[in-house]
Formats: sequence, structure tokens, C-alpha cells
Amino acid sequence: MSREVVVVGSANADLVVEVPRRPAGGETLLGGDLRLLPGGKGANQAAAAARCGADTGFLACVGDDSNGAFLRGRLSDAGVDTSSLIEVDRPTGTAIILLTPDGENSIVVSPGANRELDVELAERHADAWSGAGVLVLSLEIPERTVLHVAARAAAGGTRVVLNAAPATRIAPETLRLCDPLVVNEHEALAALGDDVQDPDGFSTEDYARLATSLRAAGARSVVITLGAEGAIVADGGAATPTHVAAHRVRVTDTTGAGDAFVGAVACELSRGAGLVDAVRFATAVSAVSVQRIGAQTSYADRAEVEAFIAAGPA
Repeated sequence: MSREVVVVGSANADLVVEVPRRPAGGETLLGGDLRLLPGGKGANQAAAAARCGADTGFLACVGDDSNGAFLRGRLSDAGVDTSSLIEVDRPTGTAIILLTPDGENSIVVSPGANRELDVELAERHADAWSGAGVLVLSLEIPERTVLHVAARAAAGGTRVVLNAAPATRIAPETLRLCDPLVVNEHEALAALGDDVQDPDGFSTEDYARLATSLRAAGARSVVITLGAEGAIVADGGAATPTHVAAHRVRVTDTTGAGDAFVGAVACELSRGAGLVDAVRFATAVSAVSVQRIGAQTSYADRAEVEAFIAAGPA
């Protein structure tokens, strides 16, 4: 059965500790209680898409361990079809997250089972992703798998959303498959192979030019997320990029907010929304998520997001 949204990506158990600040080299800090939360870019994006109302499938690898069982259960609770969650002979991926009082985080990922999602395994389970309305990919699984699946899916008429994170240069042949390419400020520069510029001083106009450059490099459409400044959208049908403002909220934890955004965009695109409208909805999904702790645990269902939008500015 063809699904509205399919995510091919990573699944991690998030080990979260609240700390007063990031430790310096060689320094030991006392933190809060350790929390185990469901995470991984792919799993987060699938959970967000499903929470927003899309019929969502997920192809990923986990270990035959308690963390794998934990992730399977949480994804099912979110409404994701986990029948293509594959058990392999490696530990489930893990992310160690240090959360500071300003809501920012530092993350170290141990990919574990995610490394096993190679081209052969993806092809063996092609029935899970071929024919999807929208396919979501990111780079916490082997890059060769991402390129292979994106090309095969696009050739079959599936709309490919690539969240190019972690940051890396994107080859032109891959950019041509992206509709959209979703990147943050640093990832946008890396996608073009630009490791010299520092985006900290960039304005929204600078990002609009950068989005135009990514379109010129081959991407069918581009979304650059700017955190509290919203997002820049460069769509194939628009003459100039559009700036979509963010909602102003009190930030508790930014973990997984970008993944919530990507999952929400995929959901809206699968329903026939234009890209700018999809991004507008996704900014609200992200705004709700950053007010809560965790990644998937912070994601609201569609009714709550729509109520948040209807309420307007606080």
C-alpha cells in the first residue's frame, strides 16, 4: 500500500541530562537526572508527520535490545507504522544530549544500528518506500543509501524531501532530486561546499540569496530554517524567496524542533499544500515543540497545533 509519507532514516535512544552550562575541556559538571527519550532524526520526523495526521511509514534499523523495543513502542504510540523497523546485530543508536537552561543543546550521536541501513537492505525493503507520496531522508544513515533511495523514489514520481543534516556538501545530482532541500543556516553553506563563511552575521536577505544559490545549483526548492527568525522558502514557482516568520514563544528545549518542522512539512505536502503554506504550518509545530522537553515527547497532534495557530500571538 502506498503511504502519504515515508521516512527512511535513523532511530536513536536519547539520553538527556540537564546541565547548568556546557562543560569545558577536562571539566566535570553535576547535572540533573538522566532521562531516556525517543529520538533520532528519522524517527522524530516520522513521529511528527504522523502526529500531524499523515499516514506514515518508517524504514530504519534498531538493535535487538531494550532501546529498540522502547523506540518501537513510542513510534507506534505516535501512529507510525513500524512494520519496517528492522532488528540488526548492533546496538540501537544512541544520542547523548546536554541541555542547558536557555533551551539549547549539545549532542553526540553513536549511530550503532543506523549504520546497517545500507543500499542492499534498503532495496530489500523497497516496498516500504516505493510509491510513497512524499519521501523524507536525512544524513544519519549511510550517504550512499540516501542517494540511492532518493534517486529511485524520484524516478518513480515520489516527492523527495532531503534534510541535509548533519551538515555536508551535497552533490549537484542529489540537489536535483530535492523538493525541497531543508537545511539550517550552517547546513545551507555546507551544502554548497562553503566552509569559509560564518553565517552568524547573515541577514534574512543574505539567506534569501543563499536559497537562490541552492536553487541555481540544482535544488527544485529550498527551505532554510533560521530558528527564532523563521524560515526562507525558495519555491520553483516563485520569482523570489519568501520569508516565513516564526512564532514567539518561551523556549524550554530545542531538541528535535527541526525534525518536527521537517515532518510537518512532509505531512502538509502530502495533503497537497503549497510549500510556503506547509512551512507556515511547520513553524507552528516547531513553536509548540520547543516549549516542552524532548524530541518526540514534545510533538503535538494536529488539533493542538491548529488551536495554537488560532490563538495567535500570546
